[in-house]
Amino acid sequence: MKQYKKWLRLGILLCLVGILVCAVSYWQQQKSSKRWELVYIPKTVDGTNDFWTSLISGTRMAAKEYNAEIEVIAPDREQDVERQNEILRQAIEDKPDAILISPSSFTASDELLRQAKDKGIPLTFIDSYTSEDIQDLTVATDNLEVGKKLGEFAREMLDEDSQVAIVEHVKGVSTAIEREEGFREGLGDLEKNIVEVVYCNSSYEKSYELTMDLLEKYPNLKMIAGLNEYSSVGAARAVKAAGAKDRVKIVGVDSSQEAVQLMEQGVFRGLVVQKAFKMGYVGVRDTIRMLNGEKVVDNVDSGSQLVTPENMYNSEIEKLLFPFNTVKQSTDTEEERQ
Repeated sequence: MKQYKKWLRLGILLCLVGILVCAVSYWQQQKSSKRWELVYIPKTVDGTNDFWTSLISGTRMAAKEYNAEIEVIAPDREQDVERQNEILRQAIEDKPDAILISPSSFTASDELLRQAKDKGIPLTFIDSYTSEDIQDLTVATDNLEVGKKLGEFAREMLDEDSQVAIVEHVKGVSTAIEREEGFREGLGDLEKNIVEVVYCNSSYEKSYELTMDLLEKYPNLKMIAGLNEYSSVGAARAVKAAGAKDRVKIVGVDSSQEAVQLMEQGVFRGLVVQKAFKMGYVGVRDTIRMLNGEKVVDNVDSGSQLVTPENMYNSEIEKLLFPFNTVKQSTDTEEERQ
């Protein structure tokens, strides 16, 4: 009788374990097949800016491949922090499965982001972040490294007396802060040659105007560094228009079709190009994996590449300079998206 009870208890235990395993498996299967609803709030949606166009294309492709719904909504201008916060506030009220955001300010959205976390909404930062470590995931370029690469490259073209100016994008945003810090580090002892830092508020036209002012104010200026696509391209347009491309060297961050043409024309001496499509793709992909209960890396560096006239048509670099050919032809490999 005792032996019988022992086997009975063992049988019941095995049945319970089997039921538990089946329940967990069913729950995981249901979770992985759920069509998640995501909201992505970039700094802007601007069809004239290849960085944002490419990044947003990456988010949409990942959402499609991983069977998720994604709504992309943003201000018309990068520096419109108030409008971005209005969009964020509405997203929190709608309570999607996750909010992905590229914060336009280092501090101005912290209270709203805390509200999202209090409501149990997972947060993913793409491209930039805030002063508070409140996010579940971050996928961004190492902007200190971007600035350092640019500064080290720039230093090779300067001497002890070379005057340098910086055209920044939006004051106070994490990408601007870190790229300038990295650029100064890359310049090393030539950091003292920086004569002025100006902010174009991510406007091509403002960058152009500021650069024209710099050329007039500093007739011996030898280099201008632009730290995003708006500031870089606007500065390059001005230097070209002023007929100063042989006297004033232009280096910058980010690329576009126009930037490629300006490099071919000898205006740009070098660009550090972010992997924008990959950034958007991985941001959405890893958010979905996180929602499915999978383990993910919580801080991903999406990478960057120094591009010069000498290497710009290498096959791998061409994929960065012409991302939409890659998307159209569906030639992106899983390795490139890692």
